[in-house]
Amino acid sequence: MRRITLKFIVSFVVIISVVCLLEVHAAGPPGPPGGGGDPPCWPPPCVPIDGGIGFLLAAGLAYGAKRALGSFKKEK
Repeated sequence: MRRITLKFIVSFVVIISVVCLLEVHAAGPPGPPGGGGDPPCWPPPCVPIDGGIGFLLAAGLAYGAKRALGSFKKEK
């Protein structure tokens, strides 16, 4: 019974993670047609926070899954 529950929880977390990542990487609105205009953010040297957070979340998820599986194996 615990195995089925664990598989369900892991599957649910993976599906939710994929859906969230697809939303994060969606395209933004198009820029102005001549390329001119104000900078997209203020102050102008913008630093995108993109792939690092995704890798951090994936590492945390993997670590949590490893710990959860280890605790289930330890109970047996």
